[in-house]
Amino acid sequence: MTRTLNQILTATAAKDDFENDARFFPKRPETLEQTGLHEIFLEDLICKVLLAHGSLSGQEIARSIGLPVKVIDNLLKVMKQRLILAYQNTAGINDFYYVLTQQGRQKALLAREQSNYVGTAPVPFADYLTSIEKQSITNEHPGRLELEHAMAGLTLPDDFFERLGPAVNSARGIFLYGSPGNGKTEVAIRVSKCFAETVYIPKTLIVEGQLIQLYDPQCHTPAPTGLDPQDNNSDRRWIKIERPAVVVAGEMDLESLEIGYNAQTKICEASLQLKGNSGIFVIDDFGRQRIGPEKLLNRWILPLEKRIDYLTLPSGNKIQVPFNALLVFCSNIDPAWVLDEAFLRRIPYKIHMEDPSEEQFVRIFVGAAKQMGVPYDAECVEYLLEKYYRDIRPMRGCHPRDILQQLVNIAIYEKRTSRMTKEDLDRSALLYFTATENQAGCS
Repeated sequence: MTRTLNQILTATAAKDDFENDARFFPKRPETLEQTGLHEIFLEDLICKVLLAHGSLSGQEIARSIGLPVKVIDNLLKVMKQRLILAYQNTAGINDFYYVLTQQGRQKALLAREQSNYVGTAPVPFADYLTSIEKQSITNEHPGRLELEHAMAGLTLPDDFFERLGPAVNSARGIFLYGSPGNGKTEVAIRVSKCFAETVYIPKTLIVEGQLIQLYDPQCHTPAPTGLDPQDNNSDRRWIKIERPAVVVAGEMDLESLEIGYNAQTKICEASLQLKGNSGIFVIDDFGRQRIGPEKLLNRWILPLEKRIDYLTLPSGNKIQVPFNALLVFCSNIDPAWVLDEAFLRRIPYKIHMEDPSEEQFVRIFVGAAKQMGVPYDAECVEYLLEKYYRDIRPMRGCHPRDILQQLVNIAIYEKRTSRMTKEDLDRSALLYFTATENQAGCS
């Protein structure tokens, strides 16, 4: 029978490895029991490692599976006594090079039929739950300074931080909406940068005998190493990262919100919301997914309301997992058009990303010109505003960057330095606006 989340958290609260009440730290295990793994599982993993490498020293085996050599030293001796392993040569003081015996090779092949996983030993699911509780995004409370640092280089309305700050600190749900090109996605992604603390996540989880790969380089950025002496005492099955930032767009479907399973390798991949735990989860271009908005929104009702989710293992068993991420929807559509009242209530913060004012547009132009190495000319920008914007089309935050890129490309083609002239601006506008004469012209 599957235990509830509260039961697991209660049962693991007193574990010696996780006694730090201030901040979570995965302490390096000193014994086999402290790993939370069965010795039969570790035997199989060691056999598969040696099957892949041929011969390894005890130190190399320990490094391959992310455990201290003293934790597996006795296990290696027992496997040698049981004729699963054999010594090939000495590898230093109290260490040997190990190879598989014929019996060991058969054990490795049988273990590989169950799972092809060869790598860092997994972390028990209960320990992962404890880490999520202690590393909750709600434990941090970024203020204006942190938000300004995260949004550095963006030109935003004066009152924008007063709207965004409470939403970020709620750690609930945010709906950023407005015309395309005004920076919704950029703002959403940068929100993760306003959280200062790093977090630890397991590289791989073991849940009811199933291995789930959690660490994903596309979603997780390793924290700088060598800054904290305590890191030398950490459990190598975990990796210290910046708070996660998972960003998905039109390619997202309901299957990506479930545990994936590779039938060939017998290894699972964590769902997107598991990868986003303790960080932010951005759904970009909401309304353009391959599934209807109603189905997608219904999938998020329980996580938003109860802060938990239910995922299905390949065995068919359901597990209860915490949902501890700041969920951010980005859309060109007004939420009132696509969300019913019940769902609007569950996303308490709706922030409109407005078109920039003329003053803000000019500031964006100045900054983009400096960044792209195009000499700024105020007279030319005034010409652009008068001829192509005022009473003609709305301004978008992306327009300065895109128009300047046109100038750069023209200069590259003509083999000269970039410049800002009325003639070149006319050429850029002709290329940029023709297909969208009465629209914003960017997505």
